[in-house]
Amino acid sequence: MTAPWKRSTRFGWLAGAIGVAVLALSLVSFNDDSIAQSTAARVQSPGSFADVIETVSPAVVNITVTKVETASPTAFQFSTPPGMRGQEFPFEDFFGRFFEGEKGRAPQRRSEGQGSGFIIDASGYIVTNNHVAGDAEEIAVTLQDGRKFDATLVGRDARTDLALIKIDASGVPFVAFGDSDTARVGDWVVAIGNPFGLGGTATAGIISARGRDVALTDNDSNDYLQLDAPINFGNSGGPVFNTAGQVVGVNTAIFSPNGGNVGIGFAIPANQVKEIVAELRESGSIERGWLGVQIQNLDDDLADSLGLDGTNGALVVEVVADSPAAKGGVQAGDVVTRFNGQEVDSSRTLSRSVARAPASQPARLTVWRDNRSRELTVELGQAEQGEAVAASSPVPGQSGSGALGLTLQSLTDEVRAQLGLPSSVEGALVTNVLPDSTAAEKGLRPGDVITRVNQRAVTGVADAIAALNAAKESGENALLLVRRGDSQRFVALSFQ
Repeated sequence: MTAPWKRSTRFGWLAGAIGVAVLALSLVSFNDDSIAQSTAARVQSPGSFADVIETVSPAVVNITVTKVETASPTAFQFSTPPGMRGQEFPFEDFFGRFFEGEKGRAPQRRSEGQGSGFIIDASGYIVTNNHVAGDAEEIAVTLQDGRKFDATLVGRDARTDLALIKIDASGVPFVAFGDSDTARVGDWVVAIGNPFGLGGTATAGIISARGRDVALTDNDSNDYLQLDAPINFGNSGGPVFNTAGQVVGVNTAIFSPNGGNVGIGFAIPANQVKEIVAELRESGSIERGWLGVQIQNLDDDLADSLGLDGTNGALVVEVVADSPAAKGGVQAGDVVTRFNGQEVDSSRTLSRSVARAPASQPARLTVWRDNRSRELTVELGQAEQGEAVAASSPVPGQSGSGALGLTLQSLTDEVRAQLGLPSSVEGALVTNVLPDSTAAEKGLRPGDVITRVNQRAVTGVADAIAALNAAKESGENALLLVRRGDSQRFVALSFQ
């Protein structure tokens, strides 16, 4: 039999242990409750968006536009290259895109479209998308109270997809811009617009991501806000409000595999909109710096081929003739690592830096060439004039295949004509790419033209095969300059 005092001692220790455990659990529970309460206080959603919507809705407008469009051709003519007539041509669909049928111009037609916008001051200035109003012949604006006005285009900017229009009115309700730089992922937002022609529609959600770099336009300078608030056709150009009723973004596009809303929309940040709108209001257009190069990002294979440590920088694929870059000594194959003293980590960074730099001013470039850095000075041009030059500037037989999964054919004058290539372009035409091959993995496809291999010019299939074999024997990657349509890019292929 256990002595009473021993039993008491045992139970005392047990009670103490239980007490300590309870205390510990109490402390953990207390701490968890404190974190939960603190988090709840920070993210508590508003009980209703009604006050915000009621306040800002009178400044949101419906926009109806009339445009003249060129109808798409219904059929294409196609001519098979010599030596392949009567055979299945592996890139007929590719060539077909370059032809518009018989002589004559495609018919034109008038079409109507709808979008959204918002008034930014009492004198009737309205912000919307360029793709809504930029090319319109007629622009009509309807206010929430039912008043209708004809609007005129003040200015537009295709690269940011923004347009500024004006109605002849005074004392109209307007809204103010907020600071989009302070907007955070998870912040509540409200979108108001004209989806499917149903004016005055409000939807709510959160900012689901910031700094999205997506190919929505030819623009390289946007850091889009991604929203999960439902956005649909007709919301384009409409405002995105924070809970204080300030505009933090302008709806510009949706991501949709089937044409309907899937909870991924993109808005231009308000701080960028403010800068563009101010310049449009003053001069009607945007002046940007122009370098005159086509660039791409580096991957590990490209960096290794060029002797670089890391993938930072922008690889120059093509230099436009008589451009600022050409006059400043920039060459295809250069990697721009710094611009005006600032590090360039990607092609997007360089594009944005150049666009923001003033035209007709010298810019300092650090480029990597032949395994060493060089310093260049380039006087930038003006983007709009430069793009017109780039669009009109020309860019200067037997078959074989290799382990890379490529089948090549020499260019002929007829094939050049079918591809829309200048007669001066030389290279090896890709006629087939094996599935699951190295070339297929890197995105090569029939119709591509290989113009250089490891910085050596390619005048035909023999040159291409010789250069590829030399790279394989030396254990190097093959650095290809590939032309597709009017653009070029570098591709690094590995034989391993």
